[in-house]
Amino acid sequence: MADTTGNTGKTAGNSGEAASGEANSSPRKSSWKYIGPGIVVAATGVGAGDLVATLIAGSNFGYTLLWAAILGCLVKISLAEAAGRWHLSTGRTLFDGWASLGRWTTWFFVVYVVIWGFVYGAAAMSSSGLPLQALFPDVMDLKWWAILTGLVGLVFVWFNKYAVFEKVMTVLVGVMFVVTVYLAIRVTPNLGDAFAGLLPVLPDEKDSILNTLGLVGGVGGTITLAAYGYWVNAKGWTNTGWMKVMRLDNRVAYATTGIFVISMLFVGAELLHASNVAIASGDKGLIQLGDILEDEYGTATSKFFLIGFFATSFTSLIGVWHGVSLMFADFVERYRARRAVTGDEAASGSGAGSGEEVASGAREKSWPFRAYLLWLTFPPMILLFEGQPFRLIILYGVLGAAFLPFLALTLVWLLNSSRTPREWRNGPLSNAMLVIAGLLFIVLCVKQIWDQPWSEFF
Repeated sequence: MADTTGNTGKTAGNSGEAASGEANSSPRKSSWKYIGPGIVVAATGVGAGDLVATLIAGSNFGYTLLWAAILGCLVKISLAEAAGRWHLSTGRTLFDGWASLGRWTTWFFVVYVVIWGFVYGAAAMSSSGLPLQALFPDVMDLKWWAILTGLVGLVFVWFNKYAVFEKVMTVLVGVMFVVTVYLAIRVTPNLGDAFAGLLPVLPDEKDSILNTLGLVGGVGGTITLAAYGYWVNAKGWTNTGWMKVMRLDNRVAYATTGIFVISMLFVGAELLHASNVAIASGDKGLIQLGDILEDEYGTATSKFFLIGFFATSFTSLIGVWHGVSLMFADFVERYRARRAVTGDEAASGSGAGSGEEVASGAREKSWPFRAYLLWLTFPPMILLFEGQPFRLIILYGVLGAAFLPFLALTLVWLLNSSRTPREWRNGPLSNAMLVIAGLLFIVLCVKQIWDQPWSEFF
């Protein structure tokens, strides 16, 4: 395991530098040329479901909840910054930090990634296949498009290291950016109403508070927020010298996310709300939007949108394939190290190297990394043919709702304790944002659990 002082060994990755010890921890000026992991986390976190949720918010409430979408981005900035700050300030991975809080965190993580990965794999493949089927309707059935995207994602992540992965993600984000901004301009937004939407006002409708909280909590928020620190390490940022760079990178990430979300809210408000048109929740809502765009603006605009839809879905697929596999590889390495050492050494996490391997890219070729890649790809294909088992979907929903409260509150714990060097512990603003995030996600978690059909489960 990398030591806990922030002085990790070699720095590899895109930085092109190799240094160690104090020389490697000298502060670097924040610069646009270093931007990378933030683009990856933004692209991965904003999936088709987030775009649909924002579209529906725009179609139901116009510009009224624009402020909530922006607040959601600010909440995610605080979470991702905290995860990155933990990695850089301690030289330890986030899973290493969780494990220091007790074995319950390990059990939660293991159950979560096994069940979540199985169901998410099918959902991600299906979401990536939908726009391809719409673009090429006479080629093959949706499930075969879904399987193709899963296999392409598997091969891509299996053979490429972080540097190539980041470049491809950046290109796809560029496609997403151009498409969403083009659509926002095409529908001719009412800027006066949009500015009015920056005022924190709740819609005058039933369950408006919960709907608003759902929009705040759902803007690009998944396990990929926790993966951000791993991508920071894989980039070659391994100590506090990269802190300013990481913070700029993170802000750029969620500014990009904000542009995606605001653009889709504009489309929902102008194209759907004004015409009183409703679309379905889930990925099929975007297919409906493609049909509406074709009727309003022609085939070219519809096809252009479907390309953006594919970029949105596929970036989420390969982002999860890469980021969560890194986290799983870290879990396995720590488990093996724990068995190899005893006493205080095991408890402190100073066993086999973790941070350096993640930073150097060695983890991307390890058997645990590739084993989880296979788990995300092949078992979920069963669900594409058989349908999703009812009880498993309920557990998936509960675990998914519980993860973000877990992330927010464990970051509060870790970053206010002696596990973090005093200089890099939370200040009042960080604590406030993380506590707000934790409380928000607890409310949404309770609602998610309450809404599950438990009578049918048993």
